[in-house]
Amino acid sequence: MRGLTTFNALRNAPAKAGDLVAVLGIGGLGHLGVQYARHMGFEVAAIARGTRSAELAKKLGAHHYIDSAASDPAAALQALGGAKVILITASGGKTVAATFKGLRPGGVSINVGVGPEPIEITSQDLIFGERKVAGSLTGNPATGDATLRFSALSGVSAMIETVPLQEAPAAYAKMMAGKARFRMVLDMDNGGSEGASQQSQIKS
Repeated sequence: MRGLTTFNALRNAPAKAGDLVAVLGIGGLGHLGVQYARHMGFEVAAIARGTRSAELAKKLGAHHYIDSAASDPAAALQALGGAKVILITASGGKTVAATFKGLRPGGVSINVGVGPEPIEITSQDLIFGERKVAGSLTGNPATGDATLRFSALSGVSAMIETVPLQEAPAAYAKMMAGKARFRMVLDMDNGGSEGASQQSQIKS
């Protein structure tokens, strides 16, 4: 339950309403993270590579969009005053390091994206910047219940693509290729009568 992953990380983050919170990666985890951050009252900056996700990020509730391919994301965050929290939803140590200096003093980079690549951060950026790195898993059943209740109250929802059961292999291949937007759901009742992709409504 990816909603639980991002909700739990943000709910336990050392940030208060009005603080700048950045979400790196607008994928299965990130598109929910942006929504949760917005509805928790944070100033939200979405970070992704390229301009393709800019419009979607704003629709999900981001106040700012940072194209990491066109500018230094850490410098862009500092230009906004520095992030109190950076939620890393993309895997890879380099993604953590690239944004780490965008934290303001006392800020924390919370990693929920799992990958084999080590996180390389200089001691100067860690110590003299008074910054922290943390990881966050999912949560217990009570947190899952809290996630569902918050989602229902705020209108946070996952974007899904519905496909008929007979197209399961193609849907799985699309998911594994990282091309799903952002959940693949198999329709087992009516075979996906038209086989069309459907996306849930996003309330920003």
